[in-house]
Amino acid sequence: MTRKQNYLLPLAIIGVFFFSLGFALGINSYLMPVLKNAMHISGASSSLLLAATFVPFLIFGIPATACIRAIGYKRTMAVSFGIFAFAFALFILAAQQRSLVWFLIASFVSGAANTVLQASVNPYVTILGPLNSAARRISCMGICNKLAWPVTTLFITLVIGKGIDSTQLSDLYLPFAIIIGVFLLLGVLALLAPLPEVKAAGEDDSASSTEEDSASTAYANSKTSILQFPHLLLGCLTLFLYVGVETISLATATGYAKSLGLEGDNYGFIPSIGMIVGYIAGVALIPRYLSQAAAMRICAVIAVVGSIAVAVAPSPVVSVYCIFLMALGCSLMWPALWPLAMADLGKFTKAGSSLLTMAMAGGAVMPWVQGLVQDAYSFQASYWVCVPCFLFILYYGVWGYKVR
Repeated sequence: MTRKQNYLLPLAIIGVFFFSLGFALGINSYLMPVLKNAMHISGASSSLLLAATFVPFLIFGIPATACIRAIGYKRTMAVSFGIFAFAFALFILAAQQRSLVWFLIASFVSGAANTVLQASVNPYVTILGPLNSAARRISCMGICNKLAWPVTTLFITLVIGKGIDSTQLSDLYLPFAIIIGVFLLLGVLALLAPLPEVKAAGEDDSASSTEEDSASTAYANSKTSILQFPHLLLGCLTLFLYVGVETISLATATGYAKSLGLEGDNYGFIPSIGMIVGYIAGVALIPRYLSQAAAMRICAVIAVVGSIAVAVAPSPVVSVYCIFLMALGCSLMWPALWPLAMADLGKFTKAGSSLLTMAMAGGAVMPWVQGLVQDAYSFQASYWVCVPCFLFILYYGVWGYKVR
């Protein structure tokens, strides 16, 4: 497939898959307050759900890429949906057993499925078209992904007819059974969908490079190891921190609002709307008016201001709604980071994708750190852990991505 070919239909299908990713991750923002109420566990203990979801990125990043090499992108996507279905069957078992251990096992399996799907769809979207507009395509996918986070809570509360405060673990059987059926259908869609196999510039040794790609291909061919790309390694550390703080932004809004005594269950829409506003701006501005690196810099500054505002705002309502700024800042970091980190990798593209996928394990570490600070001080004070992370992301957007 050449880059000039129409990729709108593949993008639309991948958009559905990105929605499913967000939906599966959004289950944590629903389960964390539910388990705290139903099982009387601490904030740090409930945040272990996020840890169990994101640790698999570190473990299965390389195997997921090996799976892509063996069976291709679309079959790997289908495999991931089968794993998702199995994970939600384990969630039903965990609810029946009223066991935190089983919930953690189910979250781990769901994280493995997420790893396999993330390893497929992110590089696929990045190299499906021109690299300088990759952030625009990923922004479109991000809209699909972040819309799904609050939809998880909305869907489950509508199916069971109860709010989070009154939800019992036995209420989860029906919605999780429906989710299993949907994931199985998505697996069939992945197998039947017209998704062409794609390769990055210089990735296929037997293919001749175009004049446009010759410089990046020559740079990649001069390397003997993926560890010789400093901009990629810095990008992995940046992604590690980013996924951690983005997860905090998206997964803690409802729990934070509940800790402040605010009524309602759908505070997850606050960060999701912030992300979507940023993604829409990315679609409109990148690359015509705004470079990918400039978008990262601007968003990092917004996120620093937003996280400080959440941590110091005297009004509970204002503090919760300042999470909007954190999420707005997070919005274009992911779309910009992937193409910046994967630039000039050539034949090492899939290996680079493996490292970036493994870096998503930051979603396990940073929420856990926040949970420890939350238990030691307060929920509001725990948002200070995001500030140094956003400052490092700002560094990468200014200097780090240029290192060669």
